[in-house]
Amino acid sequence: MEILITLLVSLGINLTMFIPAFIFKTDKLTDISYAVTFVVVALFGLLSGEISLLKILYVAAIGLWAIRLGSYLLIRIRKIGRDKRFDGKRDNFFWFLRFWVLQGITVWVVMIPGTYFLNGSVSKNLLWPILGIIVFVAGLLIETFADLQKYRFINNPENKGQWIDSGLWSISRHPNYLGEIMVWVGLYLFAAPSLVGNTIWVGLIGPGFIAYMIIFVSGIPILEKGADKMWGDNPRYQEYKNRAGMLLPKIF
Repeated sequence: MEILITLLVSLGINLTMFIPAFIFKTDKLTDISYAVTFVVVALFGLLSGEISLLKILYVAAIGLWAIRLGSYLLIRIRKIGRDKRFDGKRDNFFWFLRFWVLQGITVWVVMIPGTYFLNGSVSKNLLWPILGIIVFVAGLLIETFADLQKYRFINNPENKGQWIDSGLWSISRHPNYLGEIMVWVGLYLFAAPSLVGNTIWVGLIGPGFIAYMIIFVSGIPILEKGADKMWGDNPRYQEYKNRAGMLLPKIF
């Protein structure tokens, strides 16, 4: 039942935000609502079950992630003014509505392990929660520094028309996405000891879904295609691709 309720909560938030976004043709609500929905769903789960220190820590971790992501995306959208994904589509009611519905479903799917964790009993096994926090913090730091490095690079006029190959981007072409995947893997590991029966396997849908979307659907493939179109004939870019891993750094 809690899974169905969190789906309704997630959809309710996104459908509510869809209305002003469509009326005013603004892109400033899209990414903010994405981050906020995670926090609301997590808080809803926390307040719906028995509260414990580990559950509070789990929700705090999601809140920290959401604040970082939401603030970064807000700064970015205020600077560039629009999200190119919606160019030519903001007036298409059903396309725009579909996007917001899918965003609500995405949050719900990614939060499946968290929903089970927050609505169940907490295990006394602290090994996996500690490991999960380590992976989460490492992922959050990687994602934060990668976004900061790219933001500074893009806003330097001398780098116009160039690709970033410094800092974390010198060893991975998408370190921000690597960090994002690590965040959700870490949160799953944190919750895993408290997941019982089939929920420990069902919970894998959360990090598995975000990794699948990033690697195969809406993240890396789109950026790689755009980069190849712009710099595919540039020998220096080909050398960079051979040197830096797509997601994980190349060891050999």
